[in-house]
Amino acid sequence: MIHEISRPSDGLEMTKNMKIIADLHVHSRFSRACSKDLTLENNASWCEKKGVNVLGTGDFTHPLWFKEIEEKLVEAEPGLYKLKSVLENLPAGRQVRFMMTTEVSQIYKRGGKVRRVHNLIFAPSIECVKKINAWLDEHKFNRKSDGRPILGIDSEVLYRELKNLDDRIVLAPAHAWTPWFAVFGSKSGFDSLQDCFGEMTKEVFAIETGLSSDPAMNRALSVLDRLSLISNSDAHSPQNFGREANVFEIEDSRLSFDELMRVLRERDLVHFLYTIEFFPEEGKYHVDGHAPCGLRFSVAETKRLKGLCPKCGKLITVGVLSRVEDLADRSFAEAGSMMMPGEKGEASLARTAEFVPFKSIVPLPQVLAECLNVSSVSSKKVMVLYEEMIAKLGNEFFILLDAPVVEIRSAFGETVAEAISRVRAGKVSINPGYDGIFGTVRIFSDKEKENFQRKLF
Repeated sequence: MIHEISRPSDGLEMTKNMKIIADLHVHSRFSRACSKDLTLENNASWCEKKGVNVLGTGDFTHPLWFKEIEEKLVEAEPGLYKLKSVLENLPAGRQVRFMMTTEVSQIYKRGGKVRRVHNLIFAPSIECVKKINAWLDEHKFNRKSDGRPILGIDSEVLYRELKNLDDRIVLAPAHAWTPWFAVFGSKSGFDSLQDCFGEMTKEVFAIETGLSSDPAMNRALSVLDRLSLISNSDAHSPQNFGREANVFEIEDSRLSFDELMRVLRERDLVHFLYTIEFFPEEGKYHVDGHAPCGLRFSVAETKRLKGLCPKCGKLITVGVLSRVEDLADRSFAEAGSMMMPGEKGEASLARTAEFVPFKSIVPLPQVLAECLNVSSVSSKKVMVLYEEMIAKLGNEFFILLDAPVVEIRSAFGETVAEAISRVRAGKVSINPGYDGIFGTVRIFSDKEKENFQRKLF
């Protein structure tokens, strides 16, 4: 359900605004290593649980997935779509909106070097997607092999061709810092947007930070100051929708694809409220490491070792933290102070004159798994408690960010209430992720867990 906010206008009228939580980078079941549960109906149902209001379709280039999109979605607002039939299991209220999105994987030569990069494409309509898919077919690209197609085309050329099809199409670099297939990744071969997009750089106005970095880290590069930093889940299953997301406030009458893109293009701080972020240390490429040997390294250690694993002698995978430091022209302390005046936690929402703030979360199933002292976030115990909390308190974002702690404590006990309080305050410890392995978050010490387990419920 889209949250409605009423605020005075000119001291006389009440303007009806809506709080929009948007996750614009997900995949379909037609992408490799993705859940078979990714159907439009399941996606809508999970968005209700999560609190996501606008979801990217993902994978609109895939013929079978696009066939479902055409058959099952109808335009609700300009460029935003809803399911044609109301799902019986959804609560009353406005259905989730779908926006036409996809991710493409590009491998090509530029400047005599092989380049690997992933880009997001946002399209203003189903009709526009038809044009994109027809153009891909005309140029003999394979749309059937994977939901995220591999295109042997330069990013500058691709963006120019897309703009020729429809000037409202938007391209944004995906998970910009991950080592492989990212515009700033240590393995991509690019050191700047200009290196990647050439003359089309001026058309790039948003960049996806990815799970292993947060906005404060990105602000260490002053060249990104003109861009909107967006955050999305890159989910391969519906349970992961919204693990990162963007929060807007849009007037009811203006809600549309074009309005969302305008807010990003203009870096409109009035209507772009904040982003929801992973703690970047939890991302699977945050620090340097070598997964086969089970070793992670600090930036200084990687330099001392000359980039070679001391156990096997193979190359260390340089992570996001190192890569940001290599390209930064501001210190992390300066960048962090620009984004987060004061203490970590709620103070991260202190708005500056220049940048959209952010909130960091741990997904609710992870919080509950620690509270219940179980290893799997998809265990029966976790999912039963998760569903009960959603039924009693509201969607996952409301529980994580806004639900009164006293109400959480009253309904679900001290352990759960304390865990959510600590996450909101940023009081977590994380063994950072590296070389494809997610970081591990701890909210309680082992001794605290023993004490809390006795009091659970």
